[in-house]
Amino acid sequence: MPQPEGAELEAVRARRADLKEKYLRSPGERRPSTVRGVHHIALICRDVEETIRFYQELLGFPLVELVENRDYKGSSHFFFDIGNRNLLGFFDFPGHDHPDFHETIGGVQHIALSTSPEEFAAARRRLDEAGVEYIGPDRGIDNSLYIRDPNGIGIEFYREELGLFEGEPLLSR
Repeated sequence: MPQPEGAELEAVRARRADLKEKYLRSPGERRPSTVRGVHHIALICRDVEETIRFYQELLGFPLVELVENRDYKGSSHFFFDIGNRNLLGFFDFPGHDHPDFHETIGGVQHIALSTSPEEFAAARRRLDEAGVEYIGPDRGIDNSLYIRDPNGIGIEFYREELGLFEGEPLLSR
């Protein structure tokens, strides 16, 4: 994907600085969120069994439910436990032809999942053993590991506590 350079890059950076000044509030000035958190993220998969094997068997996310979608006959809706009372959900839509993944407006760039240093190392070992390609520590990003699932969805294992970004608190505890 082409990146802006020169005057275009400076304009993008200036716009970001303006938005930050206009909208970003200090923790003491922020109002509480109007929701309790993420119940589940709902994504689309091509193959239910392939997706279950990837998330449960390779990544270690327990499958906790598999039912028929309530508003599309024949479609499966299933959930994985991704910790901290959060769920990762999937649908399949039999009969639909789904194009290959590509980054676009409205698409998911990636899902960043907080992991301990021990689980980060274990995930890396499992991926190496399974021959799954990833990027991250090999390009100087030592606290992130990025993969694509069988559906093209980006997953980041982020060796950082929840609510922190690059060691800085984004949320009050």
